Amino acid sequence: MKISIDGLLVYFPYEYIYPEQYAYMLELKRTLDAKGHCLLEMPSGTGKTVTILALVVAYMLENPHKIRKLVYCSRTVPEIEKVMAELKQLVKYYQEHSPEETNLLGVVLSSRKNTCIHSEVSREREGKIVDARCYGLTASYVRERRKYDESIPSCQYYEGWDLEGKESHIPTGIYALDDLKEFGKQRNWCPYFMARYLILHAQIIVYSYHYLLDPKIAEVVSKEIPKESVIIFDEAHNIDNVCIDSMSVKINRRTIERGNTALQALEKTISSAKESDTTRLATEYQKLVQGLKDVTVARENDQMLANPVLPDEILHEAIPGNIRTADHFLRFLKRFVEYLKTRLRVQHVVQESPAGFLKDCQSKVCIERKPLRFCAERLASLLRTLEITDMSEFGGLIVITHFATLVSTYTKGFTIIIEPFDDKTPTVSNPILHFSCLDSSIAVRPIFTRFQTVVITSGTLSPMDMYPKILDFDPVIMSSFTMTLARPCLLPMIVSKGNDQVAISSKFETREDSAVIRNYGQLLVETAKTVPDGIVCFFTSYLYLESVVAAWYDQGIVDTLLRHKLLFIETQDSAETSYALMNYVKACECGRGAVLLAVARGRVSEGVDFDHHLGRAVLMFGIPYVYTQSRILKARLDYLRDHFQIRENDFLTFDALRHAAQCVGRAIRGKTDYGIMIFADKRFSRQDKRGKLPKWIQQHLTDNYCNLSTEESMQLAKRWLHIMAQPFTREDQLGVSLLTLEQLENTRKEKLEQQAQGEPMDTSS
Repeated sequence: MKISIDGLLVYFPYEYIYPEQYAYMLELKRTLDAKGHCLLEMPSGTGKTVTILALVVAYMLENPHKIRKLVYCSRTVPEIEKVMAELKQLVKYYQEHSPEETNLLGVVLSSRKNTCIHSEVSREREGKIVDARCYGLTASYVRERRKYDESIPSCQYYEGWDLEGKESHIPTGIYALDDLKEFGKQRNWCPYFMARYLILHAQIIVYSYHYLLDPKIAEVVSKEIPKESVIIFDEAHNIDNVCIDSMSVKINRRTIERGNTALQALEKTISSAKESDTTRLATEYQKLVQGLKDVTVARENDQMLANPVLPDEILHEAIPGNIRTADHFLRFLKRFVEYLKTRLRVQHVVQESPAGFLKDCQSKVCIERKPLRFCAERLASLLRTLEITDMSEFGGLIVITHFATLVSTYTKGFTIIIEPFDDKTPTVSNPILHFSCLDSSIAVRPIFTRFQTVVITSGTLSPMDMYPKILDFDPVIMSSFTMTLARPCLLPMIVSKGNDQVAISSKFETREDSAVIRNYGQLLVETAKTVPDGIVCFFTSYLYLESVVAAWYDQGIVDTLLRHKLLFIETQDSAETSYALMNYVKACECGRGAVLLAVARGRVSEGVDFDHHLGRAVLMFGIPYVYTQSRILKARLDYLRDHFQIRENDFLTFDALRHAAQCVGRAIRGKTDYGIMIFADKRFSRQDKRGKLPKWIQQHLTDNYCNLSTEESMQLAKRWLHIMAQPFTREDQLGVSLLTLEQLENTRKEKLEQQAQGEPMDTSS
């Protein structure tokens, strides 16, 4: 259908539209008109992706001078593939109804591991190994050697791309991962480097957050994206943690050992180079004297060596003289690594600022701040000069030089914490140095400053007022949309007590109480008896999951549960979890039904959809507060309090409830789906918790569904499942949750009339 959104003609590739999709488009259009940033929360399963694509593409085609690119960032490969599928559907609709406007180029960019078509390299399972092997085949100096020694292996696809790819005409269209691979095989071109090239010319780019937020990668991949771009961060409820992770570094004894090994290997390589070819090192020295920009030319072929983010003024300086020559630089690094080794010899926790760390470093080993700032760039230059292709043995040293650059570049918003033990093994000496970012706005601020419009969107952004504070930006629009439903396909309930009237909660004081654990188990057993197909349960942590399941075995609850459904458990091992998920799906598909025990913030809670019979009920056992004894978390909470006036409890509650909403949101993935959400903790009944859940959950969570016992909740569930079992067709949705173009126009006219008469408008759609 073709819809007018505030005067903009939008091509929408489906016969029907949800009221909330129309409302979302209106807010997004206002944001684009204002050339500002926005926060938009839209319920799960209401077609957010196609809504964004349809509106922004229409705006871009109508105003090419205002918007030149759409950059759509998502988190996982399956989510990225869904975006590409919707984009193909949209472009196909344009081709059918407006062929003159279909000259669009859209491309997905992913890692070498996901795009490689080399017969041997693509078999590798680990991304780092694929990167290293690809680099060993495609580095400029390897290809130079091949001119004199034909026995050196090559990649036919990279050679084919380099020979004719950039000069050839690449047809417009939408290139998903499989399309890139297929096209690469047909033309004998490398899909990865083709995608890297195409993002310069594509109007629509789809890739992972890290290509923009991680400065080490963004400097290589995204530096050419123009200011007149719209940046979409989808599933962005956790964006602050992604920013912090991208700017933090962890160093342990293993890192130091690998760094020392790498230094020894570099010494040998430099000695050999001196004997055989001194001109290379001399040439490199001259380049370094000229400045950093001359040594970044070789980066196009390699993102593993990219430097951390550096302020512009540093990029115009020359490398300090005391680390220009290779020998001097290695001696400098040895001193720094030895200093780090001494800092890890601790018996108690040490916390200090970057400034304190640098002062101590200078007083003990005479290392100044300025040369440290150039360590990452200097090492990258040296590895290129020495023509090293196997980067696997230099990983530890690269981490150390990144730390050196970051600690000497940033003085505010970071802390250094050295712990003698790992939290997982508190009795075994395993010292760790955490260089931790405390301010998520440091990584994302350049994005807000550089680009015209940034859209942060997800199904679970509530409470929304926290994001502008922790990301330090001023949105022009902040909106949360409810879900219009033709039938109550969502049943949220708060179960606060067992049938024995004992309150249930994951609160630290009561979580290990045998009565609480028994009531949790009884709630799960009763749910398994009542609800057909798949049930997913989320715990607050892996440790709590393990202790509860162990107690359930002793109490006989697991045996009782297995009479009704099969049981699968998520673990911290990704391979085990994948296997458990596969068998869980099989059990649901064959009608046996299954229960999956998972963890909030784990893999299952973030990237896996349990649509229809795969997730008829989701249970959230407790409120998933983060581990509050973590010193890194305490440091961040102190920083948020001092710099953003955010109280500790406010942030912890915000963080816990966004993850709880993300977990229970797995239950419903569309308006034809239906699911039960059980919040199993008495604290959810309190208004300060309940009021922070997304609006689309709150609208169904009435007082009748709060403070229930296990038996009361099951009675409600039985009655509700009986209603859901009745036939439900598209016709039942028409005019309510599903609108034709004519119905949409009528609804819009009614609202305009209400507005003209001064009546309060219905904001639910």
